[in-house]
Amino acid sequence: MSAKNVSSSSKKGDAGKTSSSSAKTSSSSLSSSQKIASSSSVKTVSSSSVALSSSSKQSSSSKKVKSSSSSLRLSSANLSSSSKKVESSSSEYVPFDHSRTLAGDYEVGEDAYHQFTDPRNGRSYYYIKITSSKTGKSVTVMAENLNIGEMILGADNQNDDTKIERYCYNNDTTKCDEFGGLYQWAEVMQLPSRCNTESCSDLIQPNHQGVCPDGWRLFTWNDYLVVRGYKDDFNDGVKGLRSTYGFLGTNQSGFSLTGAGRRTAAGKFLDLEGGFFWFFPEEFENNEDAKAYIGLVGSYSDSGPGRNNRDKKTLGLSVRCTKLE
Repeated sequence: MSAKNVSSSSKKGDAGKTSSSSAKTSSSSLSSSQKIASSSSVKTVSSSSVALSSSSKQSSSSKKVKSSSSSLRLSSANLSSSSKKVESSSSEYVPFDHSRTLAGDYEVGEDAYHQFTDPRNGRSYYYIKITSSKTGKSVTVMAENLNIGEMILGADNQNDDTKIERYCYNNDTTKCDEFGGLYQWAEVMQLPSRCNTESCSDLIQPNHQGVCPDGWRLFTWNDYLVVRGYKDDFNDGVKGLRSTYGFLGTNQSGFSLTGAGRRTAAGKFLDLEGGFFWFFPEEFENNEDAKAYIGLVGSYSDSGPGRNNRDKKTLGLSVRCTKLE
């Protein structure tokens, strides 16, 4: 299903064989303290477009970009980075333990989580089976964000079709291991990079694998409906999809969303801990503006993504995968 031919040995930015708390990488850790706005972090907008904006303070290399009139406002607070083992001048960096983001056994049941290893880079991921109490349908989904590829700077587009490229929040690889990589739509889909600026609807396949490992496919709108239909004994709604780890959730579903933030089309990084954003493997039908459908969950919002939410394919968003069954 992938239009890109990528071998695991060609990804210079991957850590080689690593676990979820893996390889030694040289990187400077960035952290900052920002205020999360107390107002609702997600506003549902008309079906014409979805733009994302934030008041987050970013690195001096990022340009300031005015938000569009149809914006979803999410403010963020940077979390101290932790992830791949990194040597600093003062201490050895401790790998991030992804079990910290998961739900407890008392919420989802004993042994609800399992792990698999992506053979492309040796990284392991937690996953969970979620059943909708409304429809009885089940999906097996990753409980972590995908993290694979060579890191490139946020100022650049992911244009090298010979390998998988990723953004790491604030250009910091430790953020990638903690929150996963951020990917433009064509990279998510593993289609030619030209698909970020033109229609490639004829290349989208059923059960589109994209950047997911073999045996897995990209998370769809129908998958979201199943996950959102989890047994909700406490009326937590979307809050039950969010992890208790820095994302103001209860994680009753076990889905364990974390506030990974996003890379804007202008190359800025925003909304760490303020929002979780992902592309669906679908183009917006009226695609003269090169947009794709997106999902988003905000840290303070009780609302989930709207079916018609869409934005530019050149954003950098997170990836979740669904197991083929």
